[in-house]
Parts: sequence; C-alpha cells; structure tokens
Amino acid sequence: MSIDVHQHVWTPAFVRALRARATPPRLDGWTLLLDGEPPYEVDPAAHEHRDTTGLELALVSLSSPLGIESLPPGEAWPLLDAYHAGALALPPPFGAWAATCHSAPDPDRLAADLDRGFAGLQIPATAGFDDALLEVLTDRDLPLFVHPGPARGPADGPGWWPAVVPYVQQMHAAWHRFHAEVRPRHPRLRVCFALLAGLAPLHTERLIARGGGGRGLVDPDSYVETSSYGPRAIDAVVRELGVDVVVNGSDAPYGTAPDLGLGAAAAHAVHVTNPRRLLGGKESST
Repeated sequence: MSIDVHQHVWTPAFVRALRARATPPRLDGWTLLLDGEPPYEVDPAAHEHRDTTGLELALVSLSSPLGIESLPPGEAWPLLDAYHAGALALPPPFGAWAATCHSAPDPDRLAADLDRGFAGLQIPATAGFDDALLEVLTDRDLPLFVHPGPARGPADGPGWWPAVVPYVQQMHAAWHRFHAEVRPRHPRLRVCFALLAGLAPLHTERLIARGGGGRGLVDPDSYVETSSYGPRAIDAVVRELGVDVVVNGSDAPYGTAPDLGLGAAAAHAVHVTNPRRLLGGKESST
C-alpha cells in the first residue's frame, strides 16, 4: 500500500463556496474565473470519481494557485472553511492538509484547524514563511507542505506556461529561502516541497560557485515530492539528496504518480517509508 502526499479534490462544499463569489476566484457553473488568466473549464468528473486502488493514504490539498490564501480574511475564510469541511468529510483513504489565510495570519485559528485531524499545513510558495504559523506546526510535530501559488502566464502564451515556468521558479525560490533563512529558526520542522522543489537541489554546484554552501549536507527533515516528474529528474535528485527524502506525489487529477525506475527498494522507500516519516513516523529505509 502506498501513500500519495499530493492530490486535489474539489468537494461540493468547496464548489458551492466558489460559486457564491461575485469576483475571482470564482466558479461560473464549471468555468473557473481567475484574475489575469483566461477562463478554465473544470472537469467535474475529475473531482467526483477517483481511483484510490493501492493507496493507504491520499492527502488532499487546497488548490493554492487560485489565490485564496492571499485574499483578505473576510473573503478567504469562507472558502477555507468550506475546503476544510469538505476535505475532512472525504472517505478513506483520503486525508488532508490544512490551509490558512496569509493576508492576516492567525496562529490560534490554525491550531484549532490542525486539531481537527489535518496532516499538517500547506502554504503557497509565494506566501513566505510566517514564524508564528510554523511554530504551531512544530508544537504539534506536524509537517509543512509547500505548493505552487498563483501564477500568470503571458497573454498570448501556451496553456502549459504557468505550470512549467512560474510554478518551477516559485518552488526553486522557496527551497533556497527556506534553507538560507527559515531552517536556522525552525530546526525541528519537517517540510515537503512539491514538484521536486522545482529541481532546486540540482543547483547546489552553482550555489557553491556563487558563495553558498551545503553540498553533501542533506537535511533529513526537508523532503521533496515527485509530482509531474519522471525517472530522469527523480534519479538526478536522488543522486544529490539520497532516496530517504523523496516522497510520492501525483498531483491527481492533474497528473499521475510517476514510475521511479529505481528498483523495488527505492519504490518502497518513496511510496511508504519516507512519507510515513514525513508525516510523523520514525521509520527509516536503511
């Protein structure tokens, strides 16, 4: 049985909350309207029916590119509350990451939400790292999940542009900011970066050449998940970080879990042992 740390499900409660809005982000029927982006036709079947065969746990996260977490509190919380209610009501094997408002961080409200049974907190890579929110996680021994945030593509650009360019840039920046500034303040926090942290770990040679450091010093509590990448990229990251900090993520329904191509032992580590340790277990693949 496998663990998937990165999925998305738009529950009826969340859909109703998006449809109730008069301004973006909002749903008009199944047409998603966002500031600065063309209308996007959501496939309802992708969120209503999900094959979870072989999964012991599938963690659902808020769609941070919608920009909900950066809205003013009066606009953000109705959407966040709807997401939380819908996610907690999903049947097994689903679990969920909590989300919170970053325009006016409220550690007490985050604590109350986490205590309802969420696996940890997801934040947009564009939100920065609020110390008070991270302390709530550390106090509860719960992890942080860093996910791409809002991104605008060029007006005449291809539809894949936001996912391939700004998302990757955001994750790359978040990885380096975390290790340069945040890790020294939060040495016990476990963190996971989506989409292999935008392949930021592969740039340590350039980092050292420009005055940084750290090559060969792997942070055992900083994980990366595999969504949207395949064997070549995963193999390169494993060569840099080792297999023990790589975890399985699919980004379903927008992607599928990749074939690692690294053998049975590595597959078990990425799909089972490492995610359990990220989420609070003490197992080791060695």
